Amino acid sequence: MDPVQAFLQANALAPPAFPPTSRYHGIATSQLVQADGRTVVYVQRRFLPPPENFALLQSVTIVAGDRLDNLAARYIGDPEQSWRLCDANRAMQPEALVAHVGATLAITLPEGIPGVGDAG
Repeated sequence: MDPVQAFLQANALAPPAFPPTSRYHGIATSQLVQADGRTVVYVQRRFLPPPENFALLQSVTIVAGDRLDNLAARYIGDPEQSWRLCDANRAMQPEALVAHVGATLAITLPEGIPGVGDAG
């Protein structure tokens, strides 16, 4: 094989496995070769980001009947972004965020985007 082609193939930029709107965007994948020779591709572990990575926009009080997808649609503009509410509130179990009437839910900017009070 031509050395230039070999270099280009070895160093080709692979497209991200997940779109920018996905909770898993930027998380690497790995492969596991099973005993029967099949290769299984999986997403590496994702850790919840620290709370200081989020700028608070407002707090919302949970009322009876609230659902995380509806809250994401109302406050973020996309029901499929409910994972952002989970991250901002350090929730490992999404349903826990709306399980208790009267609980407070933080609505934040996306991770790493500074708020008005954070600008400096």
